Parts: sequence; C-alpha cells; structure tokens
Amino acid sequence: MIFEFYMTASQILFYVIAAFILGCGLLAMTTRKIFRSAIWLLFSLVGVSALYFWLQVEFIAAVQIVVYVGGIVVLIIFSVFLTQQSGTEMPKAPVKRTIASVFAVLFGFAFTYLLIYKNNFISGEGTFDAGISKIGNQMLTTGEQGFALPFEAVSILLLAAMIGCIVIAMKTSTNQAKGENEQAANTNKK
Repeated sequence: MIFEFYMTASQILFYVIAAFILGCGLLAMTTRKIFRSAIWLLFSLVGVSALYFWLQVEFIAAVQIVVYVGGIVVLIIFSVFLTQQSGTEMPKAPVKRTIASVFAVLFGFAFTYLLIYKNNFISGEGTFDAGISKIGNQMLTTGEQGFALPFEAVSILLLAAMIGCIVIAMKTSTNQAKGENEQAANTNKK
C-alpha cells in the first residue's frame, strides 16, 4: 500500500507561518541579550498577524500590528533603552526555572488541544464570524459574550507596566548621578 501525502498551498503556507511564529518565540525566550529578545518577540507577533491575514481576518491582523507590534516598540524604548542594559547579557536561567517552563509549555499544548477537541474545531463544523461590527459590539458589551472588562483590565496592566518602566529608568539615572557625584567628591578631596 502506497501512502500518498499531499498538501495544498494554503496548508503549506499555514505550516510555514506557524513554524516562523514558534521559531521566533523560541528564540525570544532563549536568547540572553535583552534587545535581541525584544526583536525576536517583535518578529513572532508579526507572524501572528500574518496568520490572521491568512485566516482573512484583516481587521484583527491590523489591530495585532498596531497594538502588539507597537507595544514592542514601546517596550524597546522604555524597558531596554532607558535602563541602558540593551547590550548586556542576561544571566542564565536556573535549571528549576527551565524545567518549570518546559512543564508550562507542555500544559499549554495539552490545554490547547483539549479546547480544540472539545469545541469540534478539527471537524470544521464551527462557524467563524469576524465582522467588524460584531467585534466592536463584543468589545463594548459587558454581558456574557462581551470583552469590556478584560479590555479595561489589560489597559490598566499596560499603564502599570509603563509606570514601572519609568520608575526603573528614574532609579537607574538617580543611582548613576549619585555615583558620579561621589566620584567627583573623591577626586576633589585628593
């Protein structure tokens, strides 16, 4: 019996995009330089937007690019450049943390498979309505199918992250100024 295996161009494109996303995500997590990690995360999120374009959900793809890719630019500006540690190498993760990360990833894959299997996404029977008006109504609805509360929670989280980045940058510049003042005082004493 001869096993025939063929894929359509659409399936090949999906697997290429998925491999790109996973590869960039893996590189974002394993590289030890902060700036490179942020750039790989940027590429991974661009790959997710490409996946949305492949699904023909252009509005969500545009939102993905504007919000998440724009957020990575803000991340690079605030957390990397203001802390002035973009060129330094991060310490290697402890073995316990690496093992915990592997278990978290395996749990995520198992949970995703369970959701796909439970909701009959494999058979293709589910309908997918991605109209802009429906997305807008769900974003502003507080009911069962609404996302107003999570949307507000994420905006508060992003605000807290930006304030945290500013505080870290201010502490770093204050500590550097103190060090320079102490150095100048020691030089003047001599």
